Amino acid sequence: MKKKVISLLLTAAMATTMFAGCGSSSEENTTADNNQTAAPAATEAAAEESTEAAAPAVSADGKIAMITDSGDITDESFNQITWETCVAYGDKNGIEYQYYKPAEDTDEERINAIDLAVADGATVIVMPGYLFGPAIAEEQDLYPDVSFIAVDVTEADIVDLSGNAVGISDNVYICSFQEEQAGYLAGYAAVKDGYTSLGFLGGIAVPAVIRYGYGYIQGINDAAEEMGVDVDVKYYYGGQFYGSDAITARMEGWYQDGTQVVFACGGGIYTSAVEAAEQYDGKVIGVDVDQRPKIGDLCITSAMKGLGSAVNSALDAYFGGNWASIGGKSEQLGLAQGDYLGLPTDTDSWGFTTFTVDEYNTVLDGLKDGSITVSNDTENQPEVGSHVTVDYVE
Repeated sequence: MKKKVISLLLTAAMATTMFAGCGSSSEENTTADNNQTAAPAATEAAAEESTEAAAPAVSADGKIAMITDSGDITDESFNQITWETCVAYGDKNGIEYQYYKPAEDTDEERINAIDLAVADGATVIVMPGYLFGPAIAEEQDLYPDVSFIAVDVTEADIVDLSGNAVGISDNVYICSFQEEQAGYLAGYAAVKDGYTSLGFLGGIAVPAVIRYGYGYIQGINDAAEEMGVDVDVKYYYGGQFYGSDAITARMEGWYQDGTQVVFACGGGIYTSAVEAAEQYDGKVIGVDVDQRPKIGDLCITSAMKGLGSAVNSALDAYFGGNWASIGGKSEQLGLAQGDYLGLPTDTDSWGFTTFTVDEYNTVLDGLKDGSITVSNDTENQPEVGSHVTVDYVE
């Protein structure tokens, strides 16, 4: 008990409270606001995703808590766009919101963060990433009057602290994405734009990363077959979600060996690809959100998924009194369900020189209507034709 109290106090020290329409005098929140201003990609994406569709009437009766996974709200990826979506939703509807950063990257501390959020009055808790699976399994029945929204989480992630599978309760909604579709679009576009030597740098080989990578290979293959050009691909999982000297050195070797563009997929691991690309005049493809505003012209495109759209829709269900439509459900969101995946098409983020937005939209429509299919098999490497050679690096 003493240890848990201490952990809760540490988590409380990292919690930031923001009231709708009001700023905060805390030093941490000032830092967060400054970082949000300095990262327009995630901010604009959250705002756009939160306002694209006409929202149903909502009640301001409740409080939103968002808990970060192993990152923070300035990571220009999962955590930041999830937090900024919560902020935009709260500001628009007059709903109080607060975020929490667990004291450590452990299941126990994520559980402690949920406990603290509930103690602070949260009625709906938003969590990004598969790391929250065990915390959901342990906490969902302890707080039946609290609703849990977990994005990029699958049923397979919901296991208790002993590793036993647990079903999701009616107060939980989880969703994941068909990342293979976004990966496909990135690979197809890169080859259509003239790149013939490509790389894939994954983080840890979790299903979402694998789906991105295998979709990327399938897009490369289809474009190469259509064009009749030979393409080589290097494929590697770094086993971590951050950059390092060793991974940077490997990327430098790829670029020296002729690789033109690397799809860097796995949190901060992209920094190693960027460092190497800067040295050898290479290019990179971003992931999850539009990373060109952060990376610059080195980034030709980003394979994006609609984290903000998913969070916004789930919050609408909760505050609109329609939680029963999603509670207890697990969804895998793809282009058949909505505009949940794609490449950025605004002028500032379009880094292709010959592949056009019209051509992109044609492929996108094919994925939406099912005339183009992408396998989501994560157990077997994608089959490729005679024009594509893939080197799966161990």
